[in-house]
Amino acid sequence: MTNQHDITVLREAAKRHAEIAALPVQDEKRKLWADHNALKPTRVPVLAGFGMWNVWCREVFSDANMKCRDPFYRDYERLFRIGIYQHEEVGDDTIQDPWVGFRMPLKGIEQGLWGVDEALYNPKKRDGDAGCYNPPIKTWDDISKIRAPRHEIDEETGNRNLDKLASAIGDIMPIDVQRSPACIHFAADISSHIARLRGLEQLMVDMYESPNELHQLLAFMRDGILANNQAAEDAGHYTLTSSANQNCTGELEPARPNSGPRKRCELAGFFAAQEYALISPAFHDEFLLQYQKPIIEKFKMAHYGCCEDLGEKIDILRKLKNLRSIAVVPLANVRRCAEQIQRDFVFSWRPNPTDMVCCGYNEERIEKIIRKGLDDSAGCVRHIYLKDIETVGGDPSRLKRWVRLVRRCAGS
Repeated sequence: MTNQHDITVLREAAKRHAEIAALPVQDEKRKLWADHNALKPTRVPVLAGFGMWNVWCREVFSDANMKCRDPFYRDYERLFRIGIYQHEEVGDDTIQDPWVGFRMPLKGIEQGLWGVDEALYNPKKRDGDAGCYNPPIKTWDDISKIRAPRHEIDEETGNRNLDKLASAIGDIMPIDVQRSPACIHFAADISSHIARLRGLEQLMVDMYESPNELHQLLAFMRDGILANNQAAEDAGHYTLTSSANQNCTGELEPARPNSGPRKRCELAGFFAAQEYALISPAFHDEFLLQYQKPIIEKFKMAHYGCCEDLGEKIDILRKLKNLRSIAVVPLANVRRCAEQIQRDFVFSWRPNPTDMVCCGYNEERIEKIIRKGLDDSAGCVRHIYLKDIETVGGDPSRLKRWVRLVRRCAGS
């Protein structure tokens, strides 16, 4: 009885998601992003990004607010409802794809990507509170504890769950079976994990006190990520959906489900260096970028940056021969970044969510900030991306109003 109830709920959500994904506006968005990422003139794309990593989203799309009882079905119900919400209640330029992704589980990373515990300690007392990592590499001898991540799919478990999903909604939409490697996106940028392995403060000290040992660790991680990625590519496990859908461009084959094997040189990649935000350009280059470069340049093109201010590092980023897009974050000097980026790369501007929707909603303030940012970045190939939205003050309607206001300011 429970399964039939859950399947009925899931099918209803999947049907609505499929209806939205089939709307002509989705193809309009694909063309918009394809032209934009190809550095062609377009209207200014506008994004409001959110997910279960944000506190407000965990409240709105909590287990209690889902109808499915089985956690497996519930996760997919939630996925569909977030997509429906993005279209109906936010209305930004996020593309809703006419398929659902199914991630095949990986073996060998149960204890952590690098074979050691990287979990948070000092558990959060309230949702949204900060936690800390207890770095497993406390002395350089501890490097012997880590191991490079291998690429191995748990086909038995994956196929069992895939059959369960397919029997519920496989007649409504395609299920895109994804076997991408563990070392992808943040897990491939070195920065995200080295700070957990060694500790952020200790990492900074190491650059002065133990540069040789740090270089050895960085080289080990670089080689491990490259080997992990190569194993996945050799197995035919990169596909057209291994890249985020907003990375579409006329220079890349359009995303479609179950495309079959593709090489990294046919795809777009995402990389960042958030943990190196306070590191000088020279040390960023020496103790990170030179190790990221061979990983990044395996891809056709790459976006660089998430929440870190890259305003003084654009010169060193130009060393990446396939760089296509650069993040311009709330702390960055927009005009200074625009002077350096010009029309050479996509200018991914992320205004401060605190000013936009998190601490009240003041349209006069928002419009002033957005218009100044647009003026300061005039001539650049820019989009506006509201992200890291931890709270909307109990009023999610702010997101739709923000999208409309920003489009009005941008003339888009």
